[in-house]
Formats: sequence, structure tokens, C-alpha cells
Amino acid sequence: MKNGFFAFTGRIKYINRWALMRNTTYETLSQHSHEVAVLAHALAVIGNKKLGKSYNTERAALLGLYHDVPEIITGDMPTPVKYYSRDMRNTFEKIENNACSSLLDMLGDDIKDEYTSLFFKEEKDTELWRLVKAADKLSAYIKCIEERKAGNSEFSDAEKSTKALIDSLDCEEADIFVKEYLPAYELPLDKLK
Repeated sequence: MKNGFFAFTGRIKYINRWALMRNTTYETLSQHSHEVAVLAHALAVIGNKKLGKSYNTERAALLGLYHDVPEIITGDMPTPVKYYSRDMRNTFEKIENNACSSLLDMLGDDIKDEYTSLFFKEEKDTELWRLVKAADKLSAYIKCIEERKAGNSEFSDAEKSTKALIDSLDCEEADIFVKEYLPAYELPLDKLK
């Protein structure tokens, strides 16, 4: 339906993540997208202030906010399924691209072009998408920490593999975040002041 985009994407709050895992606290795709936007913005700020980069911090946040919107159509595909094989990943990429096109078709032609680059990566945003990927992995790692702190050992393997993945990203901004800001996620509320 034309002009149904915003009503449809508003349903992001109904999609739970980590479907194959026992959770102490459920996380919706909306919550995750917000956290990724905040983290992508933070990584861009870190890059600008500590590494002399010139990232568009607002654009990083916007890409983070929209990075999983196609999952409103596809659902949150669990990582072991999504990356089971090259064929599975290629098939899922086609499904995601079809979902992106379907979502864009719900926009009026007068504004559609403003959203296209949020769904289909453009070369000008390559470095920002690298930060969004790191933010996405940081968000997953934070979820694992929260679950461990709540006494849920279900996420222990995911925590180790996600940390290893973050370490392998070769993203200096993420390395700085892990060293300087991630330890606070281990603390209880009264120790954060």
C-alpha cells in the first residue's frame, strides 16, 4: 500500500530478537535498533574526536536506526541459521533485498529517494556502515553481558563468539569503546555515577 511505510515500520516493536535463546528479558527489534543507533553515533564521535576522522555522526545514527528495519518483513533470523552456509547467506540476502524494495514501495514517490540509501548501501556510506556493523555486534555483546549478569548461562557461548567477532572487526573505534566504555556495563546501577 502506498503511504503505509510508517505504519508498517512502526510494527518493529513487535518483533523479538534472540528467538532461539532463553531470555531473562526480551529485547525487541525496536530496542535493538535504538541501541545500535546510539552506539553507531558514539563510534562516529570516538572516530572524530580520538582518531581525527570526519564521520557524519548524525548519518551514522540514522543508518543504525534503520539497519534492521527489513526484519519487519523477514523476521529476526537467528545467526546460526542465517550464516549456516554460503547458500543460506546468499538466499537470505536476496530475501532482505526484496524486503527493502517492498518497504520502499510503501512510500510515496515524492519522498522515496530520501529512504533508499537507508536500505541499499551506497559507496559514500561504506565507512559508516562499518561502524553500524560494529555497533550491531556491540549491542549483541551488551545483551550477552546483561543476560549473564541476570544469571542466564544460555548466552555464554554467544558472549564469547560475539566478543571474538568484535575483536576481529579491525575497527579502532569499537576497540576504544570496548576498552573505555564497555566495563561500565558490568556495574550495577548505583556504581554508574
